[in-house]
Amino acid sequence: MIATDEKDINGLKAAGKVCAQAMQLMMASVKPGMTTLELDQIGEDFLNKQGAKSAPRVMYEFPGGTCISVSPVIAHGIPGSHVIQDGELINIDVSAELNGYFGDTGASMVVGTSTPEYEKLLEATKAALAAVLSVVRAGKPLNLIGKTVQQEASKHGYNPIFDLTGHGIGRQLHDKPSAVYNFHKPEDRRILENGLVLAIEPFLTTGQGHVVEKMDGWSLKTVDSTIAAQFEHTVIITKGEPIILTLP
Repeated sequence: MIATDEKDINGLKAAGKVCAQAMQLMMASVKPGMTTLELDQIGEDFLNKQGAKSAPRVMYEFPGGTCISVSPVIAHGIPGSHVIQDGELINIDVSAELNGYFGDTGASMVVGTSTPEYEKLLEATKAALAAVLSVVRAGKPLNLIGKTVQQEASKHGYNPIFDLTGHGIGRQLHDKPSAVYNFHKPEDRRILENGLVLAIEPFLTTGQGHVVEKMDGWSLKTVDSTIAAQFEHTVIITKGEPIILTLP
């Protein structure tokens, strides 16, 4: 989607804000001993109270209101009976539709007691997202996103997850461009347009950088069962700094 008028921008901001607020509530509420389904219900109940609808449930009949991935699963984890343990690395991904506009945000965190290994990975992944947001501008190559993520990953001794990408978003959850790579792909010659709405989501891992789908048909885990992290914002590309839509 290209969003340049005030109505679209305000609609996208409202959708992004409700996603961010739901994710922040879930991150603040999670604790050892609760199930991933209980955590999911906190997020989806909040979305419903705000008049928003779970995007993966509406668009793809995903069996949950949000995606909750427990390491080594890093994406599309189905909320269920898993009891969250102290020290587990999890990812929470919230996407929703509000008044015809979509937002998408995500974050990884450790529940309870963390470790230096986990903290280093989380900080590096946050840094990758921040680095991308500092350089994306209208007129620059779309592949600058992947190049920046890969450089940040390498700087900290990690790999990006090559199989997982960001995407266009706006009036639907997944819009053009369909693949915003997290690695440098020289043949990708697309250019960032003014007003382009993107979900930018670096994934970093200690492993090879590939994922495999589990038997449930949704959950994606690292192929070598290594840890991974993701941080995501929905943004509007401008000639200056991007407009970050997924802020609480």
